[in-house]
Amino acid sequence: MITVTVPATSANVGAGFDALGLALSMHNTFTFEECDHIDITSVDGTRVPAGNNNLVYRSARAVYDQLGIPLPGLRITQKNDIPMARGLGSSSACIVAGILGANALLGGRLTRRQMLTLATAIEGHPDNVAPAMRGGFVTSVYDEGQVYTVKKDIDEALAFAAFVPDFPLLTAKARAALPQMVSHKDAVYNLSRAALATAAFCDGDYELLGVATKDALHQSYRLPLIPGGDELFDFALDLGALAVYISGAGPTIMAVVRRSDKSFFERAAAALPQHETLKAFTVHRLLADNTGATVQ
Repeated sequence: MITVTVPATSANVGAGFDALGLALSMHNTFTFEECDHIDITSVDGTRVPAGNNNLVYRSARAVYDQLGIPLPGLRITQKNDIPMARGLGSSSACIVAGILGANALLGGRLTRRQMLTLATAIEGHPDNVAPAMRGGFVTSVYDEGQVYTVKKDIDEALAFAAFVPDFPLLTAKARAALPQMVSHKDAVYNLSRAALATAAFCDGDYELLGVATKDALHQSYRLPLIPGGDELFDFALDLGALAVYISGAGPTIMAVVRRSDKSFFERAAAALPQHETLKAFTVHRLLADNTGATVQ
């Protein structure tokens, strides 16, 4: 039996649309066994597809197909700690798990780049699957069918406040809200800030993150889909967050804070229920996962 553990991820990190992402200390766990039929169960009560449309199974099957090996079936169990449709990479965790699990069952025939490229082909962009697989803070480029990444371990001095609402936001709906064309000015605005965010994480100059995570390409279009989102940005900054951004497609709002500022989480948890527009959110204290997905 193969066990795969995959971290949650937070994509875009503000300005790095479809390019930047980081891995966090919340995980889904999957087990794989070859079987003569499809047998998929959730061990935590989360409802998951039990047939060949299950994303974990489809991703595993893609490995077998790429290698030209028949797949009669698989026995898969899922433990889903990452909330679904909340912008924390639950679908990417399934994709990465399926690929890593299948590759392990087949003796590790695919390289990491091949697996990451396959995961990106399934997901459509690398900003979640790359940090899910590699851990840490990852910059990714998808070029001519290949994925190129650079990983930087995230400083243990940082923590992350995930403000997770009690309502979902499907990625398809969040992407549909985006304009088909953007101005040259907005493109330059984001390019410069994505570069600054990368440099800030690499250099340890975290005071720059407040500016580096500002965005002109997607957040203003998605915030109207997140009731209370605008207020939560101000709320987190007033509590002392270094930076605030929409995690992935949302609706989770992510704040970067100093790990030593433990009172941030206490004050946030106490204040959220008192705000009529923010009481739908729950704050989760997360740390970086610099390891990424593991296979045992």
